[in-house]
Amino acid sequence: MNENNGVTRREFVKVSAVAAAALTASPALARSPTGRPRSRLRKSLKYGMIAEGSSVLEKFRIARECGFEGVEMDSPGGPPADEVRRASEETGLEVPGVVDSVHWRQTLGDPDPEVRAQGRTALEQAIRDCKAYGGTSVLLVPAVVNKRIAYADAYQRSQAEIRRVLPLASDLGVTISFENVWNHFLLSPIEAARYVDEFESPNVGWHFDVGNIVNYGWPEHWIRTLGRRITRLDIKEFSRRKRDEEGLWKGFAVEIGDGDCDWPAVMAALGDIGYEGWAAAEVGGGDADRLRDVASRMDRVFTGG
Repeated sequence: MNENNGVTRREFVKVSAVAAAALTASPALARSPTGRPRSRLRKSLKYGMIAEGSSVLEKFRIARECGFEGVEMDSPGGPPADEVRRASEETGLEVPGVVDSVHWRQTLGDPDPEVRAQGRTALEQAIRDCKAYGGTSVLLVPAVVNKRIAYADAYQRSQAEIRRVLPLASDLGVTISFENVWNHFLLSPIEAARYVDEFESPNVGWHFDVGNIVNYGWPEHWIRTLGRRITRLDIKEFSRRKRDEEGLWKGFAVEIGDGDCDWPAVMAALGDIGYEGWAAAEVGGGDADRLRDVASRMDRVFTGG
């Protein structure tokens, strides 16, 4: 990697060629009425969205009854594995993976080695919990850039820490999936693809958050560039109008399907890369009525209904 983190012409061509190969390798999928390949998405949600239920089993039952097929847990700090597995078996609700619960605080790009070590230990625990829950993917914010943490340093430190964890991920069959968030890091799809590719590991991928991109880009562009690197999706909306009129974070105060995400374009892009997998709602949760509405909205944007 160049010290200035610049992408050379050779690196750009290499990443573009890999992305193009991913597109041409897409399997045949069912077609939409427009003739585009249609992606089959499986609806999941974050465990914390389920407001009702006093036990894991009760919460899983509610999510299942509301139309979800899976639920993503948090780790470290999630429920006991035996309780989660039992709830999964009894309801048929799967656990596709977990979200690293400390990646914003104990960042892998921090200048303090102790903070990085804590973050690495937490990631290792999340991988073990993921396996114990029956999942295969850990969502990770790989680094944070701010006044104190330089971009180049965050890039190098985070990669070094993640490489130390990859043998465990490989042994347990778990993928470390990076999420695009507002962390001032990996700000273009080309760089995001490069970051993944430099690990040269099948246990590294991308957990693509559709709504997070709308503030400064177009999700369909990212999807086509990331291609087969995408292992999971997060689903939410963003309104540029609300952002401009009410403030940045108010952009998220809009329901799925009512913002500025071009869902037909997103679904077409997902079909083009052959993505068929989990898509997790990451919006405000609530009672069963609220969760049914979220599931219904996801169905509508996924199918164009």
